[in-house]
Amino acid sequence: MHQSVEVLYKKVDECPIVNSKFSFFQMVYVVSGTGFLHINGNSISYQTGNLMLLTPNDYHNFDITTTTEFLLVKINNEYVKEYRSKSIDHIECLLHYASHLSGCILKRKADEFLVRSIAESLIYAIDNKDIYDEDLITHYVNALIVIAARNIAIIKPSGVKENADKRILEIISYIQTNIFFPEKLKASAIAEKFDISDTYLGSYFKSNCGETLQSFVSNYKLRLIEHRLTFSDMRINEIVDEFGFSDESHLNKFFKKHNEISLTAYRKAKVLSN
Repeated sequence: MHQSVEVLYKKVDECPIVNSKFSFFQMVYVVSGTGFLHINGNSISYQTGNLMLLTPNDYHNFDITTTTEFLLVKINNEYVKEYRSKSIDHIECLLHYASHLSGCILKRKADEFLVRSIAESLIYAIDNKDIYDEDLITHYVNALIVIAARNIAIIKPSGVKENADKRILEIISYIQTNIFFPEKLKASAIAEKFDISDTYLGSYFKSNCGETLQSFVSNYKLRLIEHRLTFSDMRINEIVDEFGFSDESHLNKFFKKHNEISLTAYRKAKVLSN
C-alpha cells in the first residue's frame, strides 16, 4: 500500500488472487453478489450487505458464486498507529476480535442501512473526484470503523456459551474496560463489584467461558500488548506504565511466559514480516 487508507471498488466474476496474505487490515463490504470467503482453512458464505474483516496475515480468497461487487477498505500500519478517538481505540477492538469472528460482523439491523449508505458514498467519491475528497473518504472510513467496532462489542467473545448468564458478559466488559488497572482485575475486586463470593467466582467464570478468569485476563492483556508492539511506536517502558507492570523485567517475563519470545524479538520479527 502506498497510502495509509485505500478504498477500492471491484466488480468480479472470479477472485484473481488465491490464498493471498497481506500485511494490512481490510474491511470488505459486499455491495452485491454471493459466494464464499475461504479464510485460514475455513469456508464462510457471503451475500449482499455483508461486512467482513480481514486482519493482517490472514490467508484468504473468495470463491464467487454470482457476479460480486466488493468495496475494499484497506488500512495500513501507519493509520492504525495514528488512529485514536476520545481515548477509545476502535481499530484495536477490531484487531482483537476479528480473528475470533467469521462472516458478516453486522449484528445491529439499523447499522446495515448506515453501512450501505456509507459504501454508496465511498463509491461515489471514488468515481467523482472533487475537492476535499481525501478528507471526506477518511471520515467515511472512520465511520465504518466505529460501526464495525460497536457491532463486534455485542458479539459474545470466543468460548462464551450460547446460554451463558447475562452477568458473565458484564464481567467480561468490566475486565476489558479496566485492563490497564491491575488492582481492579483481582478476583476479590471483581467478586465485590458483581456481588459474587470469591470462592464461587472462579468456577462460575470457567463454567460460562471455558477458561479460568486469570487465563482470560492474561490472554486479553497479551493480545493488546502484541498490538502495541506491532502497530505502535510505543517504547517498552511506556507499555509497562500503561498496563501497570512493576518494571520492564516484569512485563518481559509475562510476555515470554506466553509467547516464548522477548518483547524486542517479537517486535523485530513483526517489523521484518511487514
